[in-house]
Amino acid sequence: MKFQDALDAAERISGYVLRTPTLRVTPTLTFKLELLQHSGSFKARGAFNRILTGDVPEPGVIAASGGNHGLAVAYAARRLGVRAEIFVPTVTSPVKVAGLRALGAEITQTGAIYSQAAEAAAKRAAETGALQVHAYDQPEVIAGQATTGVEVMEQAPDTDTILVAVGGGGFAAGVSLGSGAVPGTAGGGGPKIVAVEPELIPTLNAALKAGEPVQVPVSGVAADALGASKLGALAFDLLSRTALTSVLVTDEAIEDARRTLWRDHRIAAEHSGATAYAALLSGAYVPAPGERVVVVICGSNTDPATLVIN
Repeated sequence: MKFQDALDAAERISGYVLRTPTLRVTPTLTFKLELLQHSGSFKARGAFNRILTGDVPEPGVIAASGGNHGLAVAYAARRLGVRAEIFVPTVTSPVKVAGLRALGAEITQTGAIYSQAAEAAAKRAAETGALQVHAYDQPEVIAGQATTGVEVMEQAPDTDTILVAVGGGGFAAGVSLGSGAVPGTAGGGGPKIVAVEPELIPTLNAALKAGEPVQVPVSGVAADALGASKLGALAFDLLSRTALTSVLVTDEAIEDARRTLWRDHRIAAEHSGATAYAALLSGAYVPAPGERVVVVICGSNTDPATLVIN
């Protein structure tokens, strides 16, 4: 994949997605508020880019998701006037299932984790001929997510480092590509990427140690959004060439970051959305003095009642 793929995607989807704002928290810390994107997460970018570059047949589009990708595909399908069928695992939050219903998608809940729902979706797609929109391992999807990286560097061109959460790796790979952090893609001179994962779902961390994507167990508070059991092959190719730091955070650190975002900034993030920030608050990643950091807050599909601070 090339940096130009990100620029082409930005032009293609510009009339369909939001240019999400940044919030300068301190002179050296900025939040990229991707949780304000249509459907509540960055996923709308990849969904629109994939559907707009594909030939959508009469059966429409089909996707497997922990929730956020499904919401994005359902939103994009409704906006573009095509049918959407979404497969989600049983761990998917009721908030996300309700959102899928509200968007008019046909929903199937199956399997305990994302990979099992993905197997069922692939089988169904083979039967119907629907266009598959993968959650993270398609070039068009990654190029769509890369538009976040393009925006970050336009909005905060002095950025030294971007912290981004990792599940299947498509978003981190996209942000790396779009920010110019992947050598050899003609982006050139981009920031350092800090890829942040829950300790209980270390897909990238394990892949980097093994030299290839490997299966990992899936559990913990962010499993409904960062619940891929194996890093995507395309993501591994891009991320393994990136100036990258891989860090792991505990569920407790994610919970604390989520509470802090709400208490101090009134940002209502889901657990995956708070994961990157958890690396800063917990000390899993410690910036150098003066290092200018952007933290991507990537998802908001959560139950607001759980944000109450006692």
